[in-house]
Amino acid sequence: MKNEIELVEGCRAGRDEARKELYMLYSKRMLAVCYRYTGDMDAAHDVLHDGFIKIFTNFSFRGESSLNTWITRLMVTQAIDYLRREKRLGQWMVHEEQLPDLPDIPTSDDESELSEEQLMAFVAELPDGCRTVFNLYVFEEKTHREIAKILHIKEHSSTSQLHRAKCLLARRIKEYRNYGERK
Repeated sequence: MKNEIELVEGCRAGRDEARKELYMLYSKRMLAVCYRYTGDMDAAHDVLHDGFIKIFTNFSFRGESSLNTWITRLMVTQAIDYLRREKRLGQWMVHEEQLPDLPDIPTSDDESELSEEQLMAFVAELPDGCRTVFNLYVFEEKTHREIAKILHIKEHSSTSQLHRAKCLLARRIKEYRNYGERK
């Protein structure tokens, strides 16, 4: 395909070559999005597969945003739906009484020690609730009000989950760096 418009028209018309090109262009990036939410590579592949089936069976892109933004939004929705179906949404929130107070741990200004892959692995280790709120806030740039509406939680729960996620990540990064220094 020569450009995005031809790609979109080809997908709307159900042309296999357009679908294949769309998949080849976006699947790797969208797999990373799915993994950020599920924290499990097998589940991420399932969500990716379901998302592309949805795209190809009902190509509803209207051009109100970029194609990348539209596909990302669809995959995020698929991932959240997956967490709900697996009953990991609702029971997954880490409530304040379930975690001890986590002090803010200052991180070093030297971020070169930590690769993006390692940071994403730490994000994947977060409890489902913290990870979901963290992803929506940081990567999707949603407000706490929007997150609360999407996840059917209170706005305060969203802020609490984000704080917990940041504390858990800071602790994990500190542990990683301390371990690396002992080698």
